[in-house]
Amino acid sequence: MKINKFLTTAAATLGLALSPLAMADEYRIALVVKSLGNGFFEAAYEGAQEAAAELGNVEVIYTGPTSTTAEGQIEVITSLIAQNVDAIAVSANDADALVPILRRAQQRGIEVISWDSGVAVEGRSIHLSPSNDQLIGEMNITLAAQSLRQTGAESGQFAIMSATPTSTNQNIWIEEMEKVLPNFPELELVDIVYGDDLADKSYRETQALLSNYPDLKVIVAPTTVGFLAAAQAVRDEGRIGEVYVTGLGLPSELAGHVDAGTVHSFAIWNPIDLGYAATHIAYDLLNGSATNEEVSMGRLGTGRVDHEGNVAMAEPFIYDASNVHDFADIF
Repeated sequence: MKINKFLTTAAATLGLALSPLAMADEYRIALVVKSLGNGFFEAAYEGAQEAAAELGNVEVIYTGPTSTTAEGQIEVITSLIAQNVDAIAVSANDADALVPILRRAQQRGIEVISWDSGVAVEGRSIHLSPSNDQLIGEMNITLAAQSLRQTGAESGQFAIMSATPTSTNQNIWIEEMEKVLPNFPELELVDIVYGDDLADKSYRETQALLSNYPDLKVIVAPTTVGFLAAAQAVRDEGRIGEVYVTGLGLPSELAGHVDAGTVHSFAIWNPIDLGYAATHIAYDLLNGSATNEEVSMGRLGTGRVDHEGNVAMAEPFIYDASNVHDFADIF
């Protein structure tokens, strides 16, 4: 909510002079996540709060549906429009389904960006990708090959555990994985399953994979919820050392699985930085500092904007037994 006009009127009435700080607009930025109760997004919220404290005139509203559906996010965004927030930063459950409601938000003067999981260009100004999609895809396949070697096999089957079938970032990363797969002839992709970013469903899907593919060697999960559930299922089924789980996960959630031998290595960017950068970009748009070529990401530097409004934050970082405990207490 912009308070500049109110303060100016009050000052004129009382005959007071306002300092530049008091005259600054106060902004409400809504951080809309795929679903509540997800450690990745809670860490992103921590980063958003860090950015808000740094900027001084920002309130972050952390919200999202209870399940990973576009319908749930549409309800949340409809409420935010009614609240007249200044900006919406959303990690989308569906790239296209959110466009009509986000266009309505833009028509009301609300700045809209997507982050982590993108919205179609028509529904946002900027999309903050946690990394380059190509690098993420290549990284997941490289991790699969590393995990395969841990089983002692020269070649073998692997499967992908994704979030929802409509999840923008998951689908793009899987496409990139399939592009580089011919460079890894030792890997045979046998199935792609969807846990909908629900722990219980992801667990059951993993059990089905282990049953349907007795020779399965690796499960790649480019989603933190699916990763954790898959690792637990492999552990519970007594398949440690026979099947490895890898992909994108949180050190705090996976350190125990690395110790147990369910996970050899995995990758992730810092979700704290992701929420931090998204908040700075939204703020940059609100105060008019953003350009068609670059945006500020605070302590992370300047983000380059491509012709479709995409900004990449950083490359994925690999975690294994040598460093996972160093980061487990952080996120």
